[in-house]
Amino acid sequence: MSGRIVVGISERSFSTQAGDQVVTHALGSCVGVVVHDAQACVGGILHYMLPASSLDPEKSRINPFMFGDTGIPAFFREAYALGAVKDRMRVVIAGGARVIESVQTLDIGARNVVIARKLFWKNGVMIAAEDVEGNRPRTLFLEVGSGKTWFTTRGEVFEL
Repeated sequence: MSGRIVVGISERSFSTQAGDQVVTHALGSCVGVVVHDAQACVGGILHYMLPASSLDPEKSRINPFMFGDTGIPAFFREAYALGAVKDRMRVVIAGGARVIESVQTLDIGARNVVIARKLFWKNGVMIAAEDVEGNRPRTLFLEVGSGKTWFTTRGEVFEL
């Protein structure tokens, strides 16, 4: 029987069951990272809130998934431990919006996207699809067996 796994802010979750759906809600300035290896039937979503663990090293130690620079590597290590292989993985990102227009100097959303792209580039990981930045919130979905990835925003559905 297939299930639905909800990933909260500063969390990640995986499934190895075809038919399971992994979902994360309320991606504003946060970024959602999807990994899926069809051959290993491994899929998951990371929902990180801030780009750099240097903002709060103690919180990063307690929960590395709050930050892109610590959460992304830990997330990938978990995928590999479940049997995923880097060269077979499809990687998708979404989020990183500017949800508060008046806070231009911080632009956490854009910084969240930059840290993901830097880490992926440094580690030879290609992003297969993305929908980032802008000003719309997103809910991100992954169907584990098929690898189908999509997001919803303001009542519309977009496949990635």
